[in-house]
Amino acid sequence: MPPRATRHPLRQWIWRAFVQSALIPLILVESVLIAVYLLSNEAIRDAQIGHLQQGALEDLSAAVEREVQVIDSRLGAVESQAQIFRDAAVQAVLNEGFQPDALEVGRHRMTDSGVFYSHSDDGRAASFYANSTPAAQQDHAKALRLSQLDPLMRSIRSANPLVAATYINTWDSYNRIYPFFITPEQYPHDMVIPDFNFYYLADATHNPGRKVMWTDVYLDPAGLGWMMSAVAPVYRGDFLEGVVGLDITVGQMLAEIGELNVPWQGYAMLVSRDNNIMALPQDGEADFGLRELTQYSYAEAVHREVLKPEDFNLSRRPDLQPLLDAMNSGGHNVQEVLLGGRKQLVAWSEIPQTGWRLLLVVDEEHIFSETNRLAERYLQIGYLLIAGLGLFYLLFFAWMWVRSRRLSDELVLPINGIIGMMRRLGLGDFHPSAPATQIDELAFMAQAVQQTGEQLQASEVKRHEAQRLLEVVLESTTESLWEVDTTSVTITLSERFVKRYGLASECMSFSEFNQRVHPDDLERIRHLRQLFAVSGEDRFESEYRYANARGEYAWLLSRGRVLERDAEGQALRVAGTHVDITRLKQVQEKLRHASLEAQEASQAKSRFLSSMSHELRTPLNAIYGFGQLIEMEAQDKPGSQQEADYAREIVNASRHLTSLVDDILDLSSIESRRQQLQLQAVEIGALLNGCAELVQPEVQQRRLQLQVVAAADTGLYVQADMRRLRQVILNLLSNAIKYNSPQGLISMGYEVRPACVRLWVEDTGPGLTAAQQVQLFQPFQRLGRENSSIPGTGIGLVLCRELATLMGGDMGFQSVVGRGSRFWIDLPGAAPPPPAVPSDAPGDLEEPLKLADVLCVEDHPACTKVVQEALREFAAVRGAGSVQRALAELAQSTPTLVLLDLDLPDGNGLQVLDAMRRDLRLQAVPVMVISATVDEAGFAEARRRGAQACLAKPIELAQVRRLALSLLGQGL
Repeated sequence: MPPRATRHPLRQWIWRAFVQSALIPLILVESVLIAVYLLSNEAIRDAQIGHLQQGALEDLSAAVEREVQVIDSRLGAVESQAQIFRDAAVQAVLNEGFQPDALEVGRHRMTDSGVFYSHSDDGRAASFYANSTPAAQQDHAKALRLSQLDPLMRSIRSANPLVAATYINTWDSYNRIYPFFITPEQYPHDMVIPDFNFYYLADATHNPGRKVMWTDVYLDPAGLGWMMSAVAPVYRGDFLEGVVGLDITVGQMLAEIGELNVPWQGYAMLVSRDNNIMALPQDGEADFGLRELTQYSYAEAVHREVLKPEDFNLSRRPDLQPLLDAMNSGGHNVQEVLLGGRKQLVAWSEIPQTGWRLLLVVDEEHIFSETNRLAERYLQIGYLLIAGLGLFYLLFFAWMWVRSRRLSDELVLPINGIIGMMRRLGLGDFHPSAPATQIDELAFMAQAVQQTGEQLQASEVKRHEAQRLLEVVLESTTESLWEVDTTSVTITLSERFVKRYGLASECMSFSEFNQRVHPDDLERIRHLRQLFAVSGEDRFESEYRYANARGEYAWLLSRGRVLERDAEGQALRVAGTHVDITRLKQVQEKLRHASLEAQEASQAKSRFLSSMSHELRTPLNAIYGFGQLIEMEAQDKPGSQQEADYAREIVNASRHLTSLVDDILDLSSIESRRQQLQLQAVEIGALLNGCAELVQPEVQQRRLQLQVVAAADTGLYVQADMRRLRQVILNLLSNAIKYNSPQGLISMGYEVRPACVRLWVEDTGPGLTAAQQVQLFQPFQRLGRENSSIPGTGIGLVLCRELATLMGGDMGFQSVVGRGSRFWIDLPGAAPPPPAVPSDAPGDLEEPLKLADVLCVEDHPACTKVVQEALREFAAVRGAGSVQRALAELAQSTPTLVLLDLDLPDGNGLQVLDAMRRDLRLQAVPVMVISATVDEAGFAEARRRGAQACLAKPIELAQVRRLALSLLGQGL
């Protein structure tokens, strides 16, 4: 709890207010003015110092840049002369037709050690061929041919005072240098010129661009002291013939630098690329604590090869490390350093050709001496102003005391009256009376208090009404609130929802929110959101399962509406509620189970139908098989068309009767709950397009139109049995084809709904009346079309509805007389399945096996005869009518293929299959099950025990032939 503020009487408060709002501010103002004066004095001084410093920095920077430009221009002139010298040397090397004069030939001789050199001056260059190249290999003609460069070498040296000597060195250790000296007295006779730095700096490795290069400072072997050279390569094609060079006298450049006129009594110094001091005047010797030279003169020191001690290297001085860092960083070229116990400014600039740095050093005290003197005088004036200000405030303090007492008397009574009005407002009296006052502001304040009372009274009424409505809304909200921002693709949830489901935060992205959505509902919810985004509707509704932190799912009903749209009509903000409908879903599931249990009363009928259908399949197999054989034989005989037509009618009638038996068995298996479904994720687009392809020939035959309102790959899946769902869709398509109007339209597609995915088939037929709709899903009810030419059993829709229920869905329809009907199946959504690993499947044999040994285990001779006739072209079929007979046949021989019926007089055919799989001799023999039992569970059990294929009676002979050929190929 915050501390209570200290209270005071009005008179004391006014006095304190005068002090705080008048006296103290005035004192502060005057104090600030004096402080400003003093600080301005300091600022002026600092500004002057800064201005002088800036000017000094600019002047120093300009001075050092100017001197560096002078040195750079001189070195640039040397580079130009080196390029001219190089071009002339290339021409001289290539000019093999040049003939030297007699003087040039006569001034050369050979020493006893094998050195070829020039022994006389004659105004020409000195020549030296080292004996590191044997005399037999020395190219004397080239040495004499290079004498044509002597006039150019003299001109270069005379034109530029910095050039001490010009020379050319070749790859075979030949040297020609001007001015002349007796070379054997200066050069080692076995000198290898390519080993010197002025040579390898010009080769292709160090100088791929063939430019002019500068060497480091070195002691000239010709006795000219400390030198540096500008060298350029001489190429003959791609071969480095040699190097031309111009020697520069370093001593002359150092002398000029030492005589520079630096402003503010400063001095200049020169530092090499390795931070050695090369030139230091006497003023700088005291700052650095160094002596520029040793006991020798500078020229004598150079001649004696006396080097400067290590103290002359700047990197050896820790106090100059900031200066070295600044120079190496490449930033501003002026730095403040401490030299000789004083602050000094150092400016530098680098000479590009050599890497040297020219430094200008100036003492800061020489720059700021006059500015410091003026600052002291301004400070004394500031002290006098402070004394006068103290006397003024003593008089002002007494006058303010009298004024505060008078003002407090005029404010106390009206303020107390206004306080009383506010107290009455707090007690619920919204119409207090105002006190009298001569001060307008207090009168206005009293009126404002009265108006506040009126507004409070109106607001209190509205508050009670709003509170009542809010309570009603909160009572109807059973779960939580949510808000979606489509711009950032985020969803904000209420605190109640976050705590219940253990979420990390109230605001999260859609990807984070979707991690808790059940995988089977995720794609459906995404499609619903996309449809809502493009539909332009204001309201949104969906149902899905959502997991808490423990992975437990709850059913949520999400409803919302658009709160804000942009200029183009796109939704920006959507808000709504989450309602927990888990109990409702549980009740619905219980009702569904109760409905299924209510149908158990019809199991006796279903068992009877199943038994009768089973007994019908065996004779149907013989009728169907022999009908196909008669049709095939009649087609091969001329003049037997009528016989073929009769056989085709038998086959068609058998097919219709088989379809009726299949539907009865399906219905009976569903009603007795013996139907085993394999629920999996089924892709909608592929399913609809596949069914459309199957019925397309019949659609074209009846001159109808088929439209599929679905892409081949929708990316949307439902939880269903693939085979049974295809059966439902094909049944709906078959009805739409049979009961459509002439040249009518059949449409099929899907739509995403809040709690499921709906697949629908629509036709433009005559539609159904109200009476027909009531009888629609009753077994064997054909709605008055029993005597029509349209084939049918009246149990197709019943079967479809039962299959939809088994797959966790529902089926319904909508029909308008004269306009057509739409039938649909609602199925729960599913997550996409993981990618399947491709596997190689055996194909059919390209060439059938001849007279393969096939054992047909069948107790019906007619069925055995049908199989023998179907496979007679490539197999010899022998029969066995019981389990014991089949086991005896297998014990005596190893057939190539076994055709096995499961219903045998003395047992189950699976006994034969188990015996074969236990026998090593018979394990590889393929088995095809052909049985009247069409229960998927029975066929699945046969496959598990080792059967390669399963067919239900009656059989298609073409299918039996194809499977037999394939299995015979496996058994080879």
